Amino acid sequence: MRVLVVEDDTRIAGFLKKGLAESGYDVVVADNGEDGFLDARLNPYDLLVLDLMLPEMDGIEVARKLRAAGKTLPILMLTARDTEADKIQGLDVGADDYLTKPFSFGEFLARVRALLRRESLSRSSVMQIGDLEVDTAGRRVYRGGEEIELSGREYALLEFLTHRAGQIVTRDQLRDHVWGDSGTWSNVVDVYIGYLRHKIDATSDQPLIQTVRGIGYTLRAPS
Repeated sequence: MRVLVVEDDTRIAGFLKKGLAESGYDVVVADNGEDGFLDARLNPYDLLVLDLMLPEMDGIEVARKLRAAGKTLPILMLTARDTEADKIQGLDVGADDYLTKPFSFGEFLARVRALLRRESLSRSSVMQIGDLEVDTAGRRVYRGGEEIELSGREYALLEFLTHRAGQIVTRDQLRDHVWGDSGTWSNVVDVYIGYLRHKIDATSDQPLIQTVRGIGYTLRAPS
């Protein structure tokens, strides 16, 4: 799970990054609202931890702009303000939960887990694109009713594309989500997309995986 923490207090940011990493999360930190917004808009994350008071762009504006851009990732907002009006404002612009400083890491981690669990349950376990079915609970894939065997990397690529069906996904987004920080050769995404196409599209006259020249790929049902 990838978590973006947008927090300008280096002590708190370091505390959260260390604790989340030790709990098995892949953590990225941004120290101002502008950088945090751009990172969350352009890159795939499973959760955004967002401070309310930030330089460049405050947390309210970051949340508002992300929701306006169609980003649906869960947002946990942090603030030193403990007023009902602030909480209502944060929730109104799209935050999913609100935690007031100071807080224990145990409470913070429980909120993180609850938001991620809620997000997982909100997604259908079987997603369908044309005659392609992806069972995310069982990690099984079918095309035209026939099961397709995929490697772990191939499945991770396909599931990521399926969750963003109809959207253009860049090569960098795919590489970051599937391979993370591990060293990979420059055309690894193209190679694995080729593997997927051979298994998903080769036997059909209606290809689902489409190349967007110079940008990346999209998974789209035939019109």
